[in-house]
Amino acid sequence: MKPESLQEGFLIVTMTVVDSLHLLQDEVKTCTRCTRLRAHSLEVARVKRSAYRNWEYWGRPVPSFGDPHARILVIGLAPGAHGANRTGRMFTGDSSGDFLYRALYATDFASQPEATAQNDGLQLKDCYITAAARCAPPDNKPTREEFTTCNPFLVRELEILPNIRVVVALGHLALAAYLSVLQYKNLIKKRSDYPFRHGKLYNLGDRLPDLVCCYHPSRQNTQTGRLTMPMILGVFRQVRRRL
Repeated sequence: MKPESLQEGFLIVTMTVVDSLHLLQDEVKTCTRCTRLRAHSLEVARVKRSAYRNWEYWGRPVPSFGDPHARILVIGLAPGAHGANRTGRMFTGDSSGDFLYRALYATDFASQPEATAQNDGLQLKDCYITAAARCAPPDNKPTREEFTTCNPFLVRELEILPNIRVVVALGHLALAAYLSVLQYKNLIKKRSDYPFRHGKLYNLGDRLPDLVCCYHPSRQNTQTGRLTMPMILGVFRQVRRRL
């Protein structure tokens, strides 16, 4: 095969991954399966927070975001009511995102340490961010049924993304969602074999990416000191070493 043909073949593969992700995220954005979550997201977008009165809230399921050829997949819990539910991008516009993107920038997975809006210039490098639930839930607590309803999106992302070598689960609920996917695909026997512990790395064998647990960068965790910047930096530096 000529070098030109090799290059053309690579471009075809690239477009297939990108197009597949775009099609999937278009489905995410128009999903109406969870009545409770859709009603809550829309109500938050209607009422708004006083500091964001001039914002036109996103108020819909939030698509995933990042490098389509990433080797690291970060799984969060769900969009923040006045963060991603407002801006339309994962971990953007609230304190959780401020904390996470500072860590990703410091470990060279993000082009800048701030995430304020979809047009802020932020790009992820070798990193893709998704969530266990795609709509902002009341009290940040999706139900078990809502997690189950949303899980097929995560299943398909894992099938489309070609290069994932490490999965970072932000919190025990994100971990549970990811393990449910693996169990559904008969890749693990029991979720209980992989308990959540901050900084814990699980090597799941040659067929699966490594799995790393990290406390969620919620305001509750970061303000109480349960998760500090050195702690989350330690997780992503460990990931960087694994890559």
